[in-house]
Amino acid sequence: MAGASLLTLLDDIATILDDVAAMSKVAARKTAGVLGDDLALNAQQVSGVASERELPVVFAVAMGSLRNKVILVPLAMLISAFIPWAITPLLMCGGLFLCYEGFEKVYHSMTHKQTHLVDDDTVVAKAQADIDDLGAYEKQKIKGAIRTDFVLSAEIIAISLGVAAHMDLMAQFLTLSVIAIVMTFGVYGLVAGIVKIDDLGLYLARRKPSGVGHKLGLTLVSAAPYLMKTLTFVGTIAMFMVGGGILTHGIHLVFEWIEHAQAVVTQINVVGGFLGLLTPSILNALFGVVAGGVVVLAIKGVSKLMPAKS
Repeated sequence: MAGASLLTLLDDIATILDDVAAMSKVAARKTAGVLGDDLALNAQQVSGVASERELPVVFAVAMGSLRNKVILVPLAMLISAFIPWAITPLLMCGGLFLCYEGFEKVYHSMTHKQTHLVDDDTVVAKAQADIDDLGAYEKQKIKGAIRTDFVLSAEIIAISLGVAAHMDLMAQFLTLSVIAIVMTFGVYGLVAGIVKIDDLGLYLARRKPSGVGHKLGLTLVSAAPYLMKTLTFVGTIAMFMVGGGILTHGIHLVFEWIEHAQAVVTQINVVGGFLGLLTPSILNALFGVVAGGVVVLAIKGVSKLMPAKS
């Protein structure tokens, strides 16, 4: 009797694990787009630190990402169980924050283009200040990356929860946990590879003075700065696309309008299918730019109205 009960228990466990594996695969496919944005954003966020500190920074952000998911997984299940109506508003707040961060980044880069250094003494003083403040700069980078990761992780968890909504609580928890672990190590493993690509190129170039390895190393070293600039550009666009996408999905009228625009362009001969794939992303990004701009202008306006600190 006890043996039969044990076999039944093992069969139930195997069934649950099989369901979890199947739902994890479906959730991974549905969150693949967010994964690409997450990769671009975080590679861009951790760039700019000293070469020997790149991997420690990536590791620190990865640990912060795990902490985010330790908070988000049980929180998502609690919200889903007791206040499911709150999921969409919370996601929209996160999306608006991403749009704000993206627009603030663009605004900052545009307004600081006119800043010029006066003389060599100023250059030296600034360089010395930068050296003295490397620890604070690194902490700021890590904080910003973890903060951005929290929003993207929330979207990944929310999408995964939607896939596993029909399952019982234990299966939901296991599915979300699998997705959280796989996404974290997958993203930050790739981020570590991207930020160290120049060091890999330098190693290959020095290892052999000639040959394919040497040429490949020089190519990687030359391409690394352009790759990071590209990731900075792509990461900013990803902020608008992800944030704008969250906002448009939460505003039914805007979402319907985007779907209608997609249907219209799809009917164009030859290129209709391609344009149909691009249209939602472009419109989501444009909506994100507008939303981020409104928030930045609102914050700037409020800050001007606030009394200056003595």
